[in-house]
Amino acid sequence: MNVGIVARRGNERAAALAGDVRERLSDEGVEVRLDEATADALDCAGHAVDRMSECDLVVSIGGDGTFLFAARGAGETPIMGVNLGEVGFLNATPPGEAVATVEREVERTEVEGQPRTHTVPRLRATNDGETLPPALNEIVVQGQRGPGRGADVVVEIDGSPYFDSRADGVLVATPTGSTAYNLSEGGPLVHPDVDALVVTAMCADETMPPLVVDANEVVVRVTNAPEAVVVGDGRTRETVDLPAEITVDRAPAPLRIAGPPLEFFSALDKLD
Repeated sequence: MNVGIVARRGNERAAALAGDVRERLSDEGVEVRLDEATADALDCAGHAVDRMSECDLVVSIGGDGTFLFAARGAGETPIMGVNLGEVGFLNATPPGEAVATVEREVERTEVEGQPRTHTVPRLRATNDGETLPPALNEIVVQGQRGPGRGADVVVEIDGSPYFDSRADGVLVATPTGSTAYNLSEGGPLVHPDVDALVVTAMCADETMPPLVVDANEVVVRVTNAPEAVVVGDGRTRETVDLPAEITVDRAPAPLRIAGPPLEFFSALDKLD
């Protein structure tokens, strides 16, 4: 059994909790792999985060940003989120229950072959044969932001025209990501159990209400812009040559979230 741990960078509480989990699992004969930043904080050997995909379970300790970072390295390995006292949309386990909850999921994995999990979709963006790493929250196709900037954008949903205007960009989110960047751009909240994509125009000249749609793909065509980029979860960023046609659809492998179920409505309090 091999468990990876990723703690929030630069946070002493997260590092201390990672140390507690590591010590308990090591005492029980479980091999523990720490990412490099967590290992530095605990003064021990670490591994590149992309090696977390070799683990049986990955534990993220911190906020949603830490979870997204850990998820990039976890690949198809189940990942469990531990919060630091503030309930997040991806981190269901409170710090006081972290050690015991991780222990239970390890025991379940050893007996049943995997922890209890539920799946959430990830998105991929493809342009000119190149595909970005999967995104859990959103894909943004964006020109330069600000008055007089932006790009001419055409959006098609499963081949049907939906939007044609000048805009700062177009955001395509999963239900999981509807509470993140999508919400700040005026997009709707969507319960994570809804099988849908959320399409939100960003500061468009001709406004179009955000769209929640059960679709296979969203195609964004971009022209007439000084520059255009495709951004996944605010972390991966690729500049595209214009004119560009970016196809956004569900990635083949969803993310598996381990541990207790997410409390969506309780977590809404953090938006106040």
